[in-house]
Amino acid sequence: MTSDQGFLADCRARLAFDLLANTWNAVVLWALRHGPCRPGELRERIGGISPKVLTETLRRLESNGLVARQAYEETPPRVEYRLTELGRTLLAPIDTFGAWAFEHGDEVMAAQEENGSGSGCP
Repeated sequence: MTSDQGFLADCRARLAFDLLANTWNAVVLWALRHGPCRPGELRERIGGISPKVLTETLRRLESNGLVARQAYEETPPRVEYRLTELGRTLLAPIDTFGAWAFEHGDEVMAAQEENGSGSGCP
């Protein structure tokens, strides 16, 4: 891409922004960075995510090739999720974005308060 217009119009760029625009996508990917995890363990690691939203997020990430689901034929049945190689490629951008948020989050929240549009975060 050679121009800002080309960047904004590029479907691949929009896809990337869409993947990170959903709060839970990045959070779930980050929570899986150390290896496979069962849904209950993921909910504990993440906190504040309902089982329904976690399931929807995992399905969305799986359909985008970022997460793989492994079902074990045991009693009781067991399912684990892990990052795919493609999913691992998003860890560095998520880390960078998180570092930016840590460094500038107070400024953003102050601006939101000043403009009356708080984010609702504690």
